[in-house]
Amino acid sequence: MQGQEPAGGVLYLVGTPIGNLGDLSPRARQVLAGVDRVACEDTRRSGLLLHQLGLRRGDSSGHGDPDQSRGPRLVSFHQHNQTARIPELLAALAAGEAVAVISDAGLPGISDPGEALVAATRAAGHEVICVPGPSAVTTALVSSGLPTGRFCFEGFLPARANQRRKRLRELAGEPRTLVLFEAPHRLLELLEDLQELLGDRPLQVARELTKRHEQQVGPTVSAALAHFRRTPPVGECTLVLGGAPPPPATPAWDEVRLRAELEQLVREGLSRREATRSLAERSGHSRRQLYALLHSEEGRGKALQGDA
Repeated sequence: MQGQEPAGGVLYLVGTPIGNLGDLSPRARQVLAGVDRVACEDTRRSGLLLHQLGLRRGDSSGHGDPDQSRGPRLVSFHQHNQTARIPELLAALAAGEAVAVISDAGLPGISDPGEALVAATRAAGHEVICVPGPSAVTTALVSSGLPTGRFCFEGFLPARANQRRKRLRELAGEPRTLVLFEAPHRLLELLEDLQELLGDRPLQVARELTKRHEQQVGPTVSAALAHFRRTPPVGECTLVLGGAPPPPATPAWDEVRLRAELEQLVREGLSRREATRSLAERSGHSRRQLYALLHSEEGRGKALQGDA
């Protein structure tokens, strides 16, 4: 059981709602109400969240609604200022402040600068505590109907088409369920690439999670593509994609039978190369193995003739 929270000199990762304000936990509200400062992606958006919680947004000007409870100081923390901001936050922790980091929605540290801050905080010897909360990754995954026992999260794929396609080719053989994020203006391009490079796999595209108009579109890549061609997507999407199907079972190697089939094909007029290619396509065995088998029989036959 944690002691009195929040404690000075501790960095708190606080999960915030991904849509429904009712999903904020009492513990998260307690921590946000008690920390000295909150590092957030967008101070206006986070200020609105604090206002909805009845907390006055604190800042250097001292302005705020006196009828609301005192709230923490908000400081912007995003990918464009994290290099300069991390030392400031570490200094605050060293001075004994309690600091919280939140994202615009969900659990910080996933596809945002919170990851770098946590690493730097631990390296500096300060304690890091996570106050769990909603996550689009797990929310979309467990409601998709796709396998959840083993999955991997890829976040946002590269925005440039050639880099995105390269990464998808690298993921083509991944057997685990894949979870991806995508912006609405790139969703169609991603779905088209998925269909071309990975095939028409099971898929659910989740949007507006936990909100009134929550939607999951599937159940396949082609079905989602057809839907969003008719109805342009709005809002960031979370995609849950079925993993690569297992490779076909390797057929049993029956040397006697395979050699007999090769010899029969040669008797029917095919060249040795044509015979091995034809049997490889039907049997699933490699052409190289079958070609070696055919030649090994010829070599054995010549050796027997020499002994005679």
